[in-house]
Amino acid sequence: MGRMSKAALLAAAAWTTAGAAWAADAAGGEGDAVEEVVVTGTRDVGRTPFTTLVPVDVLNQEALQASATPQLGENLAQQIPSFIVQRLPTSDGLQFVRPATLRNLSPDQTLVLLNGKRFHRSAFLGSRGAQGPDLAQISSFAVKRMEVLRDGASAQYGSDAIAGVINILLDDSAGLAAFGQAGQFYEGDGATYRLGVRGGMPLGEGGHATATAEWSQADATSRTRQRADAIAFAAAHPGVSVPDPVQRWGNPDLKTYQFAFDGALPLGTVAEAYAFATYAKTDGINDINWRNPDTNPAIFGATSVFPGFDLRAVYPAGFTPREGVHGRDIQAAGGIRHRDDERFTWDLSVSYGRNASRFFLENSINASLGPNSPTAFDLGRLVQKEVNFNADGVYRLQVAGLPEPVSIAFGAETRQETYEIETGDPASYAVGPGASAGLAPNSNGFPGFSPQQAGKWDQRSYAGYLDLEARLTERWSAGAALRYEDFSEFGDTWNGKVATRFELTPDIAVRASYSTGFRAPTPGQLNSTSTSQGLDTTTLQLFTAGRLSPTNPVAVFLGAKPLEPEESETVTAGLVWRTDMGLSGSLDAYQIDVTKRFSTSPTVTVTPAIRAQLVALGVPSAESFTRISWFTNDFDTRTRGVDVVVAYDGALGPGRIGLTGAYNYNQTKVTSGTLTASETQKRLFEDSRPKHNLTGSATWRWEKLELMARARYYGKWTDSTGNSTGDIFQDFGAVTFVDLAATWRFDERVSVRVGAENVFDTHPDEAVFQASRGLIYSRNSPYDTNGGLYYARVDLRF
Repeated sequence: MGRMSKAALLAAAAWTTAGAAWAADAAGGEGDAVEEVVVTGTRDVGRTPFTTLVPVDVLNQEALQASATPQLGENLAQQIPSFIVQRLPTSDGLQFVRPATLRNLSPDQTLVLLNGKRFHRSAFLGSRGAQGPDLAQISSFAVKRMEVLRDGASAQYGSDAIAGVINILLDDSAGLAAFGQAGQFYEGDGATYRLGVRGGMPLGEGGHATATAEWSQADATSRTRQRADAIAFAAAHPGVSVPDPVQRWGNPDLKTYQFAFDGALPLGTVAEAYAFATYAKTDGINDINWRNPDTNPAIFGATSVFPGFDLRAVYPAGFTPREGVHGRDIQAAGGIRHRDDERFTWDLSVSYGRNASRFFLENSINASLGPNSPTAFDLGRLVQKEVNFNADGVYRLQVAGLPEPVSIAFGAETRQETYEIETGDPASYAVGPGASAGLAPNSNGFPGFSPQQAGKWDQRSYAGYLDLEARLTERWSAGAALRYEDFSEFGDTWNGKVATRFELTPDIAVRASYSTGFRAPTPGQLNSTSTSQGLDTTTLQLFTAGRLSPTNPVAVFLGAKPLEPEESETVTAGLVWRTDMGLSGSLDAYQIDVTKRFSTSPTVTVTPAIRAQLVALGVPSAESFTRISWFTNDFDTRTRGVDVVVAYDGALGPGRIGLTGAYNYNQTKVTSGTLTASETQKRLFEDSRPKHNLTGSATWRWEKLELMARARYYGKWTDSTGNSTGDIFQDFGAVTFVDLAATWRFDERVSVRVGAENVFDTHPDEAVFQASRGLIYSRNSPYDTNGGLYYARVDLRF
């Protein structure tokens, strides 16, 4: 299994043991390096990051626990430069379900697996309708390692695997482990507390049962100045106590409980039964924009409809609505498998995933209800459910003349995906009597889901695949995959992949791949609406505005078409190497063309003439629409980039040092579609993420002491200023964050770590966009803007 010198093998094993963030294509061989055998992007046995046909990064358990954040996605973003997680304060649900992107593609164009099984989506639809998985639902303490496939893989795994695949492998070890952690930002806010415990035991001959529980509490942060209009209001009303600031820009208050289980039970010598699950309970709340009594007559205006009622008596200094979420998430899978046969292995499984987000609003009002309005609202709930049935097999066919058996993987899958919108409190979407006098309807800040929006929709798909890998000579390997998938809502699709690898020497190899991919529209994207109602004060007629389903008759009349799958073509080519001196690495270039990408159509004004036509055609409720939009296949893009990963392990003084560096260059261009017609939107799309990102770390160990230093570099990027004329763009310069940590291991059971992330308290340039609302740093930043954070952690193992 590969040819590697003993010195190189020991170096790779030592680096893995030291907690390297990247298994930087240095493995292969036998003994301790077996830990680096990968299972993502290949169904062959014994592949390592060095011998895989496509680039796969491996993050082990110590690397995943080396960051202070309790969120798995943010941890990954600190270590993989092409992976970005945004905070997006005051952004409705996105401040709780943070979008994560790989190679600047959409959050739902990266497939997430849990123990090799598809992990379900979030119920929340984000920017441009993206509906991706939420990594924050999985306890980082429950994870044994993560594998990140940086290549298209729809031919192997199906929908969504355009940018790549993230495979999260749960801990299955025996013994007891626990930790406690506390930290706080330099500013004195955002205190974060974490506790976790994990216990495992063997079952039978080769089985196991491992359970994990984790709790975290993250307090809110505020990177805010007092709003200019709040200062003016306080000056005009000296007798009113005005909070400073009137609203916060920063992280939400967030409390999370997470659980995980992984178990397997041998069934004689024939097979084993297995099951695993994760569960998360999340409760969060944060500010949205302040309502100024002097400039919001539609909220604070007095009217004869409610004689004697003055909202200023309730909110004398105005009010800042607080939006929150009660999230519940579960993923469970079970099955029977046989994987100890050298010739034929198989796996029969079923999995269930469910994400539910109930949104609420506090400290608000439905002005149109006047004194009858509550100040807190249940806004309704979004629910995403997925059920998967899988049958997978791998047969290893011995072919004369080939150095190894040919791996023939095949399988079938069926998936039922359901999306549901549940209504909120009637007061959250009501158009009350005050609307006739111009008072705003709906809960102010976030209208609740109305009966017109509520519903339940599903989609079923069937798939079959064939995946071949062969070592054609001692130095040349190749693979090919083909997958057919049929969806109830739009039809079928074929996708394929070919890959090859050639060893120039035993320690240097070149590799390349070509694949086609797709991302299917989800039931939520196909059917959901996001509308609100108001009252025309002249005609006293209800009107409806917002986003409709592309299949809604009104949208169809105005040009909407059924959504089609996004489609991709990916080419990757690179070089991988290792040495006897402990130095290893890889270089991979890629190009990803994505067509028919999803977006929201331009808003269309429904004129009286159009309404008359719709009414004449008998379209239900057509007379109420005023302005609408819909999801559409809108534009095409080309993404080009380079990934470079380098690692070194060797002696330094009395100890050993491990060095890693990972660089990503990524450029996305809009090649066609409506975005090309707007230079402003086109530039914001293309330049809103850094093109150059770099992470580098050094870990030095000597007996009981471990010292870690990490640098994270983000290149320049562009945001909007919010201006319609003049300077409509703001360019943000490059920024580097430095993290430091020291760990003392008292013995094999107890260790203590103290550290600081962003130790020099580095902040990016201040933002222009929404600065008038008190914001200091851009809400669209591709990195955290809270400044330095210090923390301490205790780990126990028994």
